[in-house]
Amino acid sequence: MIDSKNIVAVFPGQGSQRTGMGKDFYEQIPACRQTYEEASDALGLDISSICFDDDDRLNLTEYTQPCIVTTEIAMLRGLSQRFDFTGRWFGGHSLGEFTALVAAGVMPFAETLKIVRTRGKLMQEAVPVGIGGMAAVISENIDIKMLNKLLENMPVDIANINSANQIVISGKAAALPEIEKKIAQVFPADKPYRFIQLNVSAPFHSSFMKKIEEPFSDTLKEIAGDLNPQNALKVTSNFTGSFHKNDVASIRENLVNQLSNTVNWRKNMQCLADNSREVFEIGPGRPLRDFFKTIGVTCQSITGLAIAEKIFTGAN
Repeated sequence: MIDSKNIVAVFPGQGSQRTGMGKDFYEQIPACRQTYEEASDALGLDISSICFDDDDRLNLTEYTQPCIVTTEIAMLRGLSQRFDFTGRWFGGHSLGEFTALVAAGVMPFAETLKIVRTRGKLMQEAVPVGIGGMAAVISENIDIKMLNKLLENMPVDIANINSANQIVISGKAAALPEIEKKIAQVFPADKPYRFIQLNVSAPFHSSFMKKIEEPFSDTLKEIAGDLNPQNALKVTSNFTGSFHKNDVASIRENLVNQLSNTVNWRKNMQCLADNSREVFEIGPGRPLRDFFKTIGVTCQSITGLAIAEKIFTGAN
């Protein structure tokens, strides 16, 4: 039985996009169609076409980010209209934190789309394509202190602490093979691991993003008067690992710091789980579900309307 008054809603970030995402919600629920139309009006782009058709822009960061936020908010609104779904606590991984802030009523939807489009553009422009890279280190109970020591004096940082078993590093692409060799030397022989270079266009959440902090902060200042900081108390911050404060300046600072610092998703998950175990992942992909498993929490992932029907009505 779902405790409908104590739901945690979480949202994946960049990398979860796929062609056709949200189309079933768009076609069957009026609130979802209106959300895509609102996004298109705000950005002067046909967002539904980018999301649903074979459009290369879907994988260009400047467009990926507003498309994912639009899809996730459309899905959330559709769940609310069709199943009376309401979140009480919210979290989002990287870009997903912006969706969470919209979902909680902290940031206005249309203005947030403009912000994340600027964010994506700044992130892409920060480093020439091909210079930056990211890799996932996957193993049981990774020693973060050991990994940090390996990265000393290297142009690479810890980007995401996703779970006890997955850490993502980010920085200069040319340095990643050397780091992989170092890991092979220090990991115990009886402890298997995987080192997977990710298909990304820039070294997100690394010191390479420092140069865009000031222009992004200026972008956020433009909507400071439109924020509802009281609602931020129920949204986790990737940067701090805990819930946001009821303070506009603090919210802005956390979002700016998120650009070049570690995403403390493991702490976010624990914060949310301490308040409720009714966790739902809403978005075009389901990367967060397995992370929640590592802290003993079942996260139900809703990536399509048929899945939602099954969860909320028991339909086969």
